[in-house]
Amino acid sequence: MARVLTAVFKHETNTFSPLPTDLKAYAARSLTYGSDIPAYYRGTATEMGAFIDAAQRHGWDMVYSVAGDATPSGKVTQHCFEHIVGAIETALREDGPFDAVLLCLHGAMVAEHCDDGEGELLRRLRAIAGDTLPIGVTLDLHANVTDAMAERATVMVSYRTYPHIDQFGTGERCADLIARTLAGEIAPRCTVARGAMIDAVDHGRTTAPGPMLEMLARADALMAQDPAWLDVGINAGFPWADIAQAGPSVVVVSDSKVAGARDPCAIAASLVQQIWQDRKRKTVLPLGLGDGVQAICAALARHGRGAVVVADTADNPGGGGLEDSVALLAALLEAGFDRVAYSMVCDPETLHACTEAGPGATVAVQLGGKGSAQFQRPLTVDVTVVSTQAGRFTFTGPMSRGITLDIGPTAVLRCKGIDIVVAGSRHQVLDTGFFTHAGLQPSDYAVLVVKSSQHFRAAFGPLASEIIVIDSGDGLTSYDLKAFGHSRVRRPVYPLDDMPD
Repeated sequence: MARVLTAVFKHETNTFSPLPTDLKAYAARSLTYGSDIPAYYRGTATEMGAFIDAAQRHGWDMVYSVAGDATPSGKVTQHCFEHIVGAIETALREDGPFDAVLLCLHGAMVAEHCDDGEGELLRRLRAIAGDTLPIGVTLDLHANVTDAMAERATVMVSYRTYPHIDQFGTGERCADLIARTLAGEIAPRCTVARGAMIDAVDHGRTTAPGPMLEMLARADALMAQDPAWLDVGINAGFPWADIAQAGPSVVVVSDSKVAGARDPCAIAASLVQQIWQDRKRKTVLPLGLGDGVQAICAALARHGRGAVVVADTADNPGGGGLEDSVALLAALLEAGFDRVAYSMVCDPETLHACTEAGPGATVAVQLGGKGSAQFQRPLTVDVTVVSTQAGRFTFTGPMSRGITLDIGPTAVLRCKGIDIVVAGSRHQVLDTGFFTHAGLQPSDYAVLVVKSSQHFRAAFGPLASEIIVIDSGDGLTSYDLKAFGHSRVRRPVYPLDDMPD
């Protein structure tokens, strides 16, 4: 029976965020240890859920170390990094020997002391286990895959959907490749290539025909033609990380046992060249505030049934947004919209004041705009407290189905015709539970506003009469990348610099 060590250490780091990512940030979303890990993840649509199933299917003795996943924010503190990496190192050193390691990572982690969190983790595991121990890694397709990651992982596979509804399938692919490695069927190695760009391939969107689906089709064709290509991953990268190797990449997992295989470096480079050629193609063009408000009005006039779903992409906590920008909310109030549900605003101060006042009270608040001097524009309004409640619910949508999330206390505040969910912590609104836990039924509203860029489509797309994406520019995930002042990324690079075709 093979013994396999497994762990989760995920973070998508927005280096422009002022919020450090510490152990409290992990505990606020998900931080479990040892035997609590299978209890939490078993039966969920996640990579770890797939690893648990794979252990039973392949007859492995699985050892669980630590599982941490924090909402995207600023750099991971050195103390937090050392705590979680140290737990994995200790398990590898003291609970072994192991036949393999399976890791659920993101691929875009930046720590206070290290620009390549995943590469450093893998370096330290290799220092303990040596170069021959099979290490399988799952990645988000927004990974900034570094050379060090590719050199140190045996198998590295990425999501193929955005919204990420294939987390379980990605875990299955990774685990099965490691199983084949342990059986001696294959001898995988990873190769990565990237181009002079930090944003391309339509940011990885797979909900409409476009560059990402076309690249995935090319990857599928390569794997179908040649058994040497065990997995071909297309990564959109994460442009809000100001590091040297940020940006789209292609990862080829090749079988070095296959004689006469073509050069994986050439395969990866050719796919990167195709990404470069299509770098300007988009399936979604976010609207500014003014045009966005007009688009909502037009959509309401066109559709009699189903809610208009509006995404506030500039302040997406799923990419490190502070979730306290109220620029879009102010525009909706000024336009006089009615029957609007808005989720969420992260504002612990307002939450506390309204919880103290209680349901039915009218409270004068300075809502939002407190998290960053750059976006410090709170909204001065009178609100009525509709309800207060515990923010604990289980995801029922296609993404992360079965995961139970505790976001802490929340309140619903009514301002004119808008019901606003206010929380004390940041979470991307990717499931209807962010409304329903507070008693707000999406079907009761004409407009649903979500703090998200793309993930919301999995759960809210079926409910929407129309989807409108708005980029107010007032947030840490705006697509106006030239406004951020990147200083550490390699240059010249698209779209920060003028680049010839």
